[in-house]
Amino acid sequence: MSSYPPSGPQQRTPQTTLRQRLAELRGPAVPPRPLDARALAALAANPGCGRRALLDGAGVDKTALAAALGSPAAFGQSQFAIVRGNSFEAKVKGDGGAELLRLVYEHLGAGAEPPGPDARVPDLTAAGPEGRAARTALALREATAAGGWTLLDHPMLALEVAGTPAYLEPDAVVVHPGGRWTVVEIKSFPMIDGAADSAKVGAAARQAAVYVLALETTAGKLTGAEVGHTALLVCPKDFSNVPTAAPVDVRRERSVTRRQLERLALVEELAAELPEGLSFDPARPAAELTEAVSAVAAAYAPECLAACELAFHCRERSRAAGEPTALGRSVRGELGGLTTVEAALAAAAGGPCSAEGPAGDPTAAALHRAARLRAEALDLAAARPPHHAPEGPECPC
Repeated sequence: MSSYPPSGPQQRTPQTTLRQRLAELRGPAVPPRPLDARALAALAANPGCGRRALLDGAGVDKTALAAALGSPAAFGQSQFAIVRGNSFEAKVKGDGGAELLRLVYEHLGAGAEPPGPDARVPDLTAAGPEGRAARTALALREATAAGGWTLLDHPMLALEVAGTPAYLEPDAVVVHPGGRWTVVEIKSFPMIDGAADSAKVGAAARQAAVYVLALETTAGKLTGAEVGHTALLVCPKDFSNVPTAAPVDVRRERSVTRRQLERLALVEELAAELPEGLSFDPARPAAELTEAVSAVAAAYAPECLAACELAFHCRERSRAAGEPTALGRSVRGELGGLTTVEAALAAAAGGPCSAEGPAGDPTAAALHRAARLRAEALDLAAARPPHHAPEGPECPC
């Protein structure tokens, strides 16, 4: 009997079929774009968007796709901000990370001995992201077993996303003497009077939650390891370059991110709903790409402008369709059963709304009453005689 495998066609596993389908979606000659922490955090910020879930799950380059659609992304850090951020991070981690360890101990080190000159900063250099991830896992194991303070500068973490490993690089991870691991996010925006911009803090928390999930995968294989659900945010104090810090609870963001990653695992179901031959290859004509993108449901909100490369395209389509979410999620929530801006305006004018919502809709009644009160106020203001200032001597100046 021959020891060679049969020469017939090889059986395709479901995983192989999915990868081929995703390759068809992004284009046969387009390599998959790897997910990073910022992309995963943006997914958690808008968990209801099937369009982003599918495009990120398939590894589509959304920057190139947005440019091909005629709505290029116009956000990102300036070169000045990048240089300033790198300079501040170097200051925080200077002198063997003494200042960074001090901040971690001050805010999250209760019950432990303060870090001293014997704190370890292991070398995490290795070939490629896989090698660096393996070297980081080994350093975490050694630091946990050693029972002292250890600072991991730019470790490489691996997190499985839709069956594919995503390699993530946090600013720092600190291992406490008791075996707890803390994620540290270093940002260049200021913390004024102990508080920073809430939107920027929220984005940092979502990003830290992604790192927490990746660390939990490694910690589950070690005895005595524990991943802290409170990250440390390090920022410049007031308008100086002096570092200060604040703890940030990321439990809620971690839960949302985990749910969204589980949803990404179902990207096969999203892809199965699309017609055969559909592709998001940026080399295709703009009209064809527009039709392809429109085949996947989106959930646009103004917050997308700061987090998604397709935000300008989705905003244009949302406005054209009269979706109230284009005005904000809070506006959409207030309108209830009125699903379009046109329906809301018709309700305010006293028109029928049975096609958009139930008869006697309280939201429609409230809009109509508000419009009536506004009209009465404008009529009253127009009927008043103009107010003239009393005549007096001219100002001597």
